[in-house]
Amino acid sequence: MEFEESELIYDWNKPPGFGFRHKKSFQLNDETLRDGLQSPSVRDPAIEQKLRILHLMEELHLDAADLGLPGAGVRAMEDIERLAQEIVRCKMRISPNVAVRTVVSEVEAVVRLSERVGMPIEACTFIGSSAIRRYTEGWEIDHILRLSEEAVRFGAERGIPMCYVTEDTTRAEPEILDRLYSAAIAAGATRIVIADTVGHATPVGVRNLVKHVLAIVKRSGADVKVDWHGHSDRGIGIPNAMMAIASGADRIHATALGVGERCGNVPMDLLLVNLKLEGILDRDLSMLRRYVDEVSVATGVDIPPNYPVFGENAFRTSTGVHAAAIVKARRKGAARLADLVYSGVPASMFGSEQKIEIGFMSGKSNVVYCLESRGIDPDEALVTRILEEAKRASSVLSGQRIDEIVAAYRRGGSQ
Repeated sequence: MEFEESELIYDWNKPPGFGFRHKKSFQLNDETLRDGLQSPSVRDPAIEQKLRILHLMEELHLDAADLGLPGAGVRAMEDIERLAQEIVRCKMRISPNVAVRTVVSEVEAVVRLSERVGMPIEACTFIGSSAIRRYTEGWEIDHILRLSEEAVRFGAERGIPMCYVTEDTTRAEPEILDRLYSAAIAAGATRIVIADTVGHATPVGVRNLVKHVLAIVKRSGADVKVDWHGHSDRGIGIPNAMMAIASGADRIHATALGVGERCGNVPMDLLLVNLKLEGILDRDLSMLRRYVDEVSVATGVDIPPNYPVFGENAFRTSTGVHAAAIVKARRKGAARLADLVYSGVPASMFGSEQKIEIGFMSGKSNVVYCLESRGIDPDEALVTRILEEAKRASSVLSGQRIDEIVAAYRRGGSQ
């Protein structure tokens, strides 16, 4: 059975004439191997695992990857260098960067690293910008400006792509940001980052801030890109990232599964899902599950059952009404219809499928479907017996328990 989605689904997200605004050349920067590993709950992956994750980033056509924080120690620098060598050896398209403090000695380390691996590595120099951070650190604005100009100019003069990051941008005063970004651009920064370091921003704030920073760039007359780096302390990392894109940001930072400090970062996997569903990205994402699974294992971060798209329950139901609708759609011979009737995200688009279980909220449709999927004739008495047990249970019946009930029924015995 063929059908047009537009005939059966009215999409309030895309009214007639609407188009999601974005720069055609906007990019994605994967922070999993740097900001993601700053979470106190993660395990630092072995270099072999980091290499696999890097290759998955490449397969997903991500544009850039933060390879780490050199200042974290000898092992961190060794891993960064090995990852950069892999990019060169395999002629990867992905562009590497690292995070360093806005200090000349740390930028100098990136210069030497770039020379050793034979390719320029972008240096993302970060320094606090908000009044609360300046007060806590005892910094004067002139001190921050001096450090910023010296570090950015040092790297730029030596051929290093310089990215200037103002930490806690979303709580910094407009005039301070004007001075900091203007000074960094004049010193040779080719990219500046708006950092929602503590997850303070709302979509309205994102829009206002991105427009303000774009105006700074425009006044400079320089060809400088603007990045958005968001955290999820308020649970709105994805909406903020989407607003940053719609407001004109050139590159978005995110991490697999949203791993990162405190409540984490914008989840790269869910950002890709939303960009795909909005029609902004046109690429195969069926292997996205491999990416989240690899990061989950490598970092020791479990995927919650209710995690969108990739959690165990994302496309799983034991509710009778829901299961009945899915079964009816499948019986119409339309797999795509079954994928959409009770799901806002098509499971097949991301390498998954709808799953029907039997539990205390189930109806006959659940039992019939599960039996037929096992190649078992769903006669009325068997269906009734399984459903009766399900109603008494406090959780869904396992596949093993269903098989036991079927075996007992066939023997004519008790359950």
